[in-house]
Amino acid sequence: MADNFIDSATNSGASIKTPPTVSSTLAAGGSGTGFDDLVARAYDKMVDFQLRSQVVFRDLADKRPVQQAMLGYAVTFSLYNDLAKATTPLAEVTDVDAAALDDVDQVSVVLKEYGNAVVNTRYVQETAFADIDPAIGNIIAFNMIDSLDSVVSAVLDGAAAGQTEDLNADVITGTSIRKAVAKLRGDNVVPRQGSLYAAYMHPDVAFDLRNETGALSFEDIRKHTEPNVGAILEQTTGVFGGTYVVETSRAPMATGTGPGGEDEYSTFVIGNQALAEACAVEPSVKLGPVVDRLSRFRPIGWYSVCGWSLYRTEALRKITSGSTIATNAT
Repeated sequence: MADNFIDSATNSGASIKTPPTVSSTLAAGGSGTGFDDLVARAYDKMVDFQLRSQVVFRDLADKRPVQQAMLGYAVTFSLYNDLAKATTPLAEVTDVDAAALDDVDQVSVVLKEYGNAVVNTRYVQETAFADIDPAIGNIIAFNMIDSLDSVVSAVLDGAAAGQTEDLNADVITGTSIRKAVAKLRGDNVVPRQGSLYAAYMHPDVAFDLRNETGALSFEDIRKHTEPNVGAILEQTTGVFGGTYVVETSRAPMATGTGPGGEDEYSTFVIGNQALAEACAVEPSVKLGPVVDRLSRFRPIGWYSVCGWSLYRTEALRKITSGSTIATNAT
């Protein structure tokens, strides 16, 4: 009952691995000494994918070119500035002086190439026990959105100093969320859903927010507004402090950067038009040409020419905090 698989064949870094050793003793009884060559290992042909985080950050890019003038390596967005308030009464017999119009503010998004590729071999296609072509396409597509979403989250993480609150690795509280919302409203930022802004945070941070005690804490508010305590029992955050909370493991986390070596997390409280996106080539999966003499190597990959930049910086508030359940906790 030997498994005579090889582990030397390779395909773009992937290998055909030798299965784990299995006892030759039959599970249903017997010594396993008879008809060994007729008893073989069985495989489930349905192969599962790895656990994957949800894609969220690119959804925040709600500012895009509307009337792009031409092709270029960067796209520049412009914003008009309002006039200063005119609060002085007019003189009855004196003409007004003309006010000077301010120049427009501009934000540029630089376009860059992003992509990745693998090569599927004819050998693997002909010998694999599962249908691998759809799986490779799925893996490539997820790699595309996973990679680009990391680029977008890094742009958000570069928020200007005036738009950030650093809690020095202390845990986040409802006060920080409510403060960020108040600042957004004070800057006339348009909410994303009705009257609510978006709060994107790591699950470790959301744990501390829900774990806060005292007046105006998560559980205190829920006990008085939801008699069935559904959100408390389900341990979902939902709507809180003027935001709808999105928990995502994609939220940036820096290992050991706190004042005492704690891990630090970035939480974003966001309104409309915080992030701009421009694409010359929309992200998509590409089938490469088969150019070898025996048509054995079949490339597949993804490619895009895109860029992202903070657009209305006042529409983003970043809160840096620690967590009591981080690997390096506060």
